[in-house]
Amino acid sequence: MPEPVRAEPIGDRATVYIGPKPVMSYVFQVVAELNSGAGPVVVKARGNAIAKAVDVAEVVRRRFLTGQVDVGPVTIDTERLVNRDGREANVSSIAIRLTRTGELPPRPPPVAPPPPGGRSAPKSPPAGPRAAGSPS
Repeated sequence: MPEPVRAEPIGDRATVYIGPKPVMSYVFQVVAELNSGAGPVVVKARGNAIAKAVDVAEVVRRRFLTGQVDVGPVTIDTERLVNRDGREANVSSIAIRLTRTGELPPRPPPVAPPPPGGRSAPKSPPAGPRAAGSPS
């Protein structure tokens, strides 16, 4: 089973780290975080995943939560990392902050539990014409 998308709560916000999974995996995680009302969500990525992070932010903003998300500030940076060869390399990074501006969707009303004993109300016979040969 694939590993779930990583989202780390930091104070009153969550951070979603972009990696090799499909864009929609991250979109669903960001939308879930925004719908939970926890606060802003930060989408972070490094290197080649930067384009995917921008795609995630745009799909959330334009397709799923149209008119309900503010984007910004966007922070760009360069990090010095040690690559596989043991040499230092500059790697670009981005952090995109998404904030829910619209109202949260209404919660569905609670479902009434079944009556005690697990029985439902008796059903009435179906309405409609009687079958041929039945007594009138």
